[in-house]
Amino acid sequence: MKIKSVKSRIGDWVFVFFCVIIAVICVLPMLNLLAKSLSATDFLIRHEVYIWPKGFNLEAYQTVLSDPKYQRAFVWTAFLTLVCTLLSLTMTTLCAYPLIFPQLKGRGAINIFITITMFFNAGTIPNYLLMSDLGLLENPLVLIIPSCLSVYNMIIMRSFFYGIPDSLRESAEIDGASFVQILTKIYLPLSKPVLATLALFYAVGRWNGYGDALMYIKTNKQYFPLQLLLYNILNNTNAVEVAAQEGFMQPGLKDSLKSATVMFATVPILLIYPWLQRYFIAGVTIGAVKE
Repeated sequence: MKIKSVKSRIGDWVFVFFCVIIAVICVLPMLNLLAKSLSATDFLIRHEVYIWPKGFNLEAYQTVLSDPKYQRAFVWTAFLTLVCTLLSLTMTTLCAYPLIFPQLKGRGAINIFITITMFFNAGTIPNYLLMSDLGLLENPLVLIIPSCLSVYNMIIMRSFFYGIPDSLRESAEIDGASFVQILTKIYLPLSKPVLATLALFYAVGRWNGYGDALMYIKTNKQYFPLQLLLYNILNNTNAVEVAAQEGFMQPGLKDSLKSATVMFATVPILLIYPWLQRYFIAGVTIGAVKE
């Protein structure tokens, strides 16, 4: 027993060591960006900034926060993320809930039909032609409608619904509750952990998404999400360099400005994780108990 206990402790320490290494690898790039965004331009020009700011300076953040295009993109992306998350959760729930009833005719065929969409995709050009035929090009709805349902997330919610005891549903049916009442009074209140988890998946996916806007929106720049604006800035360094050469911007400010823009686009979504952590813990606890 003592030898086994020692081996177990060694295994735990090895596991902790690798977890720390992975955490450091993930955190270091963010610390480097944060340090660059808060450092003076002289130190950035000499490439002396690594993980600690030098010459504390908030000029880059002042530039980002005072620029109307950043403000507009931030507000639009926040609104878009909220709408897409609520719509996606609604669609996911409405799709997963009927599939848990054994009396649903054709349930097996419906499950197969839905699952097939995970493995086969029409491709980029057919999708573009479809959006064009639907009149969604240059339309903000193109950022909402095509991604309002994820089959993978729907399967997660359906599996969670399966884990809720059937006796609760059957007792509600005996009392005369309708399918809608069973959903709103039993399943949704018990599904807060999975709803929070899927809300996080949808929110992060929409907040970080820019490929659909890059493809389907070309001229209506007021509908550019924040990540697409960041993409254009990071790939369009010529304008920044010209501004620096003409004296409108300090030469080292471009690196600081890029770092501040990345932090400006990343930090808000990171703040959601601690708030949802308790739901993840509750989800593990609920899923561990079966009737």
